[in-house]
Amino acid sequence: MRSLLTTQSQNSYREQIHKEMMTRLTWKQRYSKLYPTTQTQTSPKSEPGLNKDSAVTGPLQGRPRSVLPPISMTTVRRTCPSLSAASLPVTSLPVPAEQFTVPPVMRPASPQTRQSLYQESSHQGRGRSQYLRSRSLMLPEQKFEFPLLSSWEYGWRLGDFSLDYKTPTRARSSVIKSAFYARNGVFNSPSPTDLH
Repeated sequence: MRSLLTTQSQNSYREQIHKEMMTRLTWKQRYSKLYPTTQTQTSPKSEPGLNKDSAVTGPLQGRPRSVLPPISMTTVRRTCPSLSAASLPVTSLPVPAEQFTVPPVMRPASPQTRQSLYQESSHQGRGRSQYLRSRSLMLPEQKFEFPLLSSWEYGWRLGDFSLDYKTPTRARSSVIKSAFYARNGVFNSPSPTDLH
C-alpha cells in the first residue's frame, strides 16, 4: 500500500491527468465548430430539491441541445432519391439455429460414469462426488479434444513419453547428473579435481 502513495506515483498520476486535460482541450479547439455542444435549460421547479435561490445561473444555461430527428425510409428517400430498398444493407439475415451450434469443448462422459452421477447421495461418497472423482482421475487428453490453454501444452500427452527413472539402491535420491543436466542444455563435463 505504501508503494501506491509515493511522490513518483503521485507525479505520474498528475502528469496523466494533465495530458488527458490537454488532449481534451486540443480536441475541443479543433472540432468545436463541427460538433457544437449546448446544455439544455432547466427550470428550478422541474428538478426536485432545487429552489429558486439555488438555481444555477451562468454559462451552463445556454441554448437547448440540438436533437437529430430519427432516420426513417422516408427521410432517406427525400435526401437520396437514388437509393432504393434493394441497395441498402440488410440489417438482419435469417440464420438457421444449427449454424451456431458449437461442438462441446469437453468430451462427454462414458455412460457408466454418467450413471454414477445419479446414484444415491454425495454424503456417502457416491453420486456427484464419485462422478467428479472418476472424472478427475482421467488424463486431460481423455477429457478434452485439444488443449484449451497454452499452459496446458506443457503437460499435454505426457503419457506418450516413458520416463526412465530408477530408484537408487543405496541412496535416498538419484544422482543429479541423470536428472538435472539435459542432453542439449548445460554440459556436464566433470574435471578430475571435482569431488565424487
